[in-house]
Amino acid sequence: MVDKNAMIAANIVAILKQQNRKQIDLAEALQTNKQTISKMLNGSRMINAIELKQIAEFLGVKMEELTKICQDSVDTDIVHAFMGKVDSEQAKEALQIAERLSDMILFHRKVRENGTAMMESWEA
Repeated sequence: MVDKNAMIAANIVAILKQQNRKQIDLAEALQTNKQTISKMLNGSRMINAIELKQIAEFLGVKMEELTKICQDSVDTDIVHAFMGKVDSEQAKEALQIAERLSDMILFHRKVRENGTAMMESWEA
């Protein structure tokens, strides 16, 4: 599975470099600190839709440019790798169930992380 958050972060980093801008400039525009921006751009923190819109405005690009997925990126999803190697419908169905369960686990992990972050006190 292509890590969409990592691809978005890579797109932002590339545009920052093209425009000769720094992470601290982006932090000031988003009214946050450099550590938060660093976490966003290294993939340890998800970028939400509001932040994505603010980043697009700061960089003067459309959100689509930030969210585009490179066509030659490698799909590392283990389920997709096995899907072509199984013959029975039962095995394919089991792989699909495994993929859905994996997606749910990852989704709930992110929800929990975001919920924990939301409970932290906000900077003044």
